[in-house]
Amino acid sequence: MNVEGYAAIVTGGASGMGAETARALSAAGARVSVMDVNADALQQVATDIGGLAISCDVTSSDSAEAAVAEAKRAHGAARVLVNCAGIAPAMRIVGRAGPMPLEDFKRVIDVNLVGSFNILRLVAADLYAEDAVDDVGERGVIVNTASVAAFEGQIGQAAYSASKGGLVSLTLQAARDLSGKGIRVVTIAPGFIATPMLLGMPQEVQESLAQQSPFPKRFGRPDEYAKLVMHIIDNQMINGEVIRLDGGARMQAR
Repeated sequence: MNVEGYAAIVTGGASGMGAETARALSAAGARVSVMDVNADALQQVATDIGGLAISCDVTSSDSAEAAVAEAKRAHGAARVLVNCAGIAPAMRIVGRAGPMPLEDFKRVIDVNLVGSFNILRLVAADLYAEDAVDDVGERGVIVNTASVAAFEGQIGQAAYSASKGGLVSLTLQAARDLSGKGIRVVTIAPGFIATPMLLGMPQEVQESLAQQSPFPKRFGRPDEYAKLVMHIIDNQMINGEVIRLDGGARMQAR
């Protein structure tokens, strides 16, 4: 699908992979709405790309509905959705203070899994009322962001791995569910990407993590994630699939 002139939404668009994806979509001619809870950084990204900044708590149905409606009023129904919003706190199931608080587990599931589904359902519903963009019948593309932790969760990643595993499991089902209206659903599972969260770790930890990649022995870049998003949008045969973006790395228990 050629995104030029069409509307796109990127959640988690204030930084990292979301911000780079918003820039790539805008450069390709899309009308981009970026959504996040970090208002200042969000506005800066939107200003840089000439897009629309919308404050949105993806865990709230009211906030999500208002945000998607605002984006639609400004740009039309989103033909592309890229879900990058997520959190990654680390906590063992049982630590020195006892069992993980249930609310901490629920919070990660709510942001990463429920939040992605929340925006997905609303964008998909809008697309049902739109005409196809081509003679094949395609109406839009939805890209979710999982993680290699969905397959090889490290120690302390119970909630994170479960949330990302849920997105992996949702991928084919959602693609099948929405196929009748020509909506593709694909998930990217990044490995170690040089986002602010990762780059905030001690240098020795960063170097150790980078060495886990067979080749190249470095962190992935947010723009490499964005490039994969753009290829998925362009390549109509990619659907119902989870694509690892990890340099061949397989996470080890730590």
